[in-house]
Amino acid sequence: MESLLQAARDVLDRAYVPYSEYPVGAAIETVDGSVYTGANLEIANYSNSLHAEEVALVRAYMDGHTDFTRIAVTSAARDGITPCGMCRQTLAEFADEDFLVIIDHPEAPTTHRLGELLPHAFSGELLDEHGPGEGRSNDSPDEY
Repeated sequence: MESLLQAARDVLDRAYVPYSEYPVGAAIETVDGSVYTGANLEIANYSNSLHAEEVALVRAYMDGHTDFTRIAVTSAARDGITPCGMCRQTLAEFADEDFLVIIDHPEAPTTHRLGELLPHAFSGELLDEHGPGEGRSNDSPDEY
């Protein structure tokens, strides 16, 4: 656990945070033991910003990884930051509810299961169950 947290800490200086000045680092571990890191990248309108957890996951995915065991998240303040709701949902796309989330808490690292942090996550199965829309087709945008 400590080595994964350290990997997340090691990328804090790579964060681009000119507006919030709140660097976040993440390190995600694949089932084969590979580790990918990410740092947050702020954009002036904030909605286009990239979160550290997403950056780490995408880097791993682009290298062909789709199975993950755990992620560590930290901030320069080491204040116990957890992944935001958007990042939790992104992680749920690639990991099950037992996926471990390691938090760099001020007293000692804490761990949570993704299912605890994001109960009732949206899933592909849920979308398949409901189809593209009740009474709508994907063929004609005029129906919306």
